[in-house]
Amino acid sequence: MPEPSLIRPTSACERLHVIDILRGLALLGMILVHFHDHSQEIGGVNDLIRTLIWRLAETKSHGTFALLFGAGFALQLQRADARSAPFALIYLRRLFVLALFGFAAHSLFGFNVLLGYAVWGVPLLLIRRWSTRALIITAILSTLSMTIYALIHEAWAVAALGRDGAEAHFQAIQAKAIEVNSALHAAEDQANYPHLVLARLHHMAWFYTMPFCFLPGAQVALFIAGLLAVRHRIFEQPLAHKRVIVSMMAFGVIGWFADNWLPPGGWSLFGLLRDQWLAFTYIGGVLLLLAYFPRWIERLRPIGQAGRMAMTNYLLQIMVLDVLFSGYGLHVPDIRPIFVPLATALLFGFLAAMSMLWLARYRFGPAEWAWRSLTDGRAQPTRRLREPHVTGVMPASASQTPTH
Repeated sequence: MPEPSLIRPTSACERLHVIDILRGLALLGMILVHFHDHSQEIGGVNDLIRTLIWRLAETKSHGTFALLFGAGFALQLQRADARSAPFALIYLRRLFVLALFGFAAHSLFGFNVLLGYAVWGVPLLLIRRWSTRALIITAILSTLSMTIYALIHEAWAVAALGRDGAEAHFQAIQAKAIEVNSALHAAEDQANYPHLVLARLHHMAWFYTMPFCFLPGAQVALFIAGLLAVRHRIFEQPLAHKRVIVSMMAFGVIGWFADNWLPPGGWSLFGLLRDQWLAFTYIGGVLLLLAYFPRWIERLRPIGQAGRMAMTNYLLQIMVLDVLFSGYGLHVPDIRPIFVPLATALLFGFLAAMSMLWLARYRFGPAEWAWRSLTDGRAQPTRRLREPHVTGVMPASASQTPTH
């Protein structure tokens, strides 16, 4: 009997609903982390909550989004190949529009993830046809790039400046970072929004000239992981790849343990074993859960609907957070960590409910519609097409090439 595929037919294409659900869960984790960033350090059970969020959620939601970005790239490539349609130019236009969103998100609200995706999404075009082995090697080198750069930079500084000069060099870099970040935090506390935007632009001018912005890092490694997962149909047929999924889940736990609990240096293989890889464990767990219990696809539908509008919901949540905590807005003081899960549930619940209501009438979220329209150079149809309500899963033998 063929393995169920985690998809459901729609009128225009077939969606990988597990990707929607994973996006929704990543959005939930990101909101949790963003509220955690505005929480107090007051000891006791509150510090325990802060530690749990830090250990179990921070960087993992960003890692999940990065992997799903790579998966989205691969699905777009599959769709273009199936239609024998040109891909590179459309994809570059799509990244350009994403860069515009990213510039607005960073300058207006202080969040920089989208612009990084737009920049590092470009190299995927160059490596999209590479073999699996070549992509894995590239992912490893990308992960190690920060460590390699740090070692080369330190060796150069010692050789060129001497040990005392190298120490002064690195202290100057650190002092400049403290100065720029302190100016930004001061601007966030005052009530003049135009002044805050200028401070953010100044911070961006410094941030995007730092060496780490020119290194692929773990982000590109996660893009590649998503590309490979689609190429090998892991999202569609997880039970057929259970050994790979379980291995990646174990690797995620090992990386998390090594990065958090073992001394730095050789134990982490110079940065190859990372705390962020726990995202693999979470993603694999969701894949296997939905494969063994497909009824959960419908049960998690509100989360999936929030994931379908991930761009809109991401922009809405950073707007809400900026208005809540910045001086020009409500200037809410840092909250007690015990209230962070409640604040997260309220904001995510609102976004999920809004997403379900919106998608009952429209095909895309507002930001998704703008992204598609600007990419294509024409307004996209907005009204949702009529389609039968289907729950559960569809046999893999009945599915065609999935799109997303």
